[in-house]
Amino acid sequence: MNTNIEKQQRYIQAVDVTLSVYEWGQASEERETLVFIHGYPDEAQVWDKLASLLKADFHIVSYDVRGTGLSGQPLSEEGYHMDYLISDLKEVIQQTSPNQPIHLIGHDLGALQGWEAVLDNKLKDYIKSYTALAPSIDHVGIWFKEHINSKHPAQVFAAMKQMISSSYMLFFNIPFIPELSWHLVLGKAWPQVVSQLEGKKVESHPHQLRNGIHGLGFYRLNLFKPLLNARKRYTSVPVHFLSMTKDRFVPQHLVDKQERWVSSSFTRTDIPLGHWGIASHPDLIAAPIRNYIQKLTA
Repeated sequence: MNTNIEKQQRYIQAVDVTLSVYEWGQASEERETLVFIHGYPDEAQVWDKLASLLKADFHIVSYDVRGTGLSGQPLSEEGYHMDYLISDLKEVIQQTSPNQPIHLIGHDLGALQGWEAVLDNKLKDYIKSYTALAPSIDHVGIWFKEHINSKHPAQVFAAMKQMISSSYMLFFNIPFIPELSWHLVLGKAWPQVVSQLEGKKVESHPHQLRNGIHGLGFYRLNLFKPLLNARKRYTSVPVHFLSMTKDRFVPQHLVDKQERWVSSSFTRTDIPLGHWGIASHPDLIAAPIRNYIQKLTA
């Protein structure tokens, strides 16, 4: 196999922004296409080490989500609504793999976008499988409702405890203060924060300040309303869930029972890594992704 495949960058025009897209190889009948969506406050570069481990077997695609990396930003915060993000994903798939469906992989807020793409089978014709590294916002919302309305005090306590743990999301919705925090402290300190969380040095992103500030639009438009109005939605797309068992942001109790939203095959793989395991230990992520897709397409 050719392991000397170089990373190529190009721009794709979406509805209202230009997206920076990165590819290793090209789409073909002999090679399955994998499309990666990054989370917050990252950019597509977070997938580079993982892509280098998979490029010999697959056609790899990643892109800077609108407002991050080298991609354009919408004219207003309304441009970060989930509908625009799903439209961006569809455009990337159509441009990079026009003749066959792809395998989607999503991390953090990118995972929420991936779930939105497959639930209600929105992009079913474009997606052959979905590998998620976080549960859907619907799943989390329903978990909260089930526990808060439970007659068991332990479950109510668990819900209250999780609300406290997730209070950083509320902070992101405060006007001006989160942006100021990124300008004054987080823009420079973030790589050290992630490295400390993962117990291994993680490379910084060249557009970290921009990513942190513009990514706030996603939180402000796409989290609290869906959480409060969580729906029971389903998909017939095969789903592979990668559970990072040491993830402080996605605890294990929010991961369980996701198979009830999948009417086709559901596979779960537990990996003893933290939230940014995709960057700190990409070899432990690449193996289950490769094995799952090769078995699925055999």
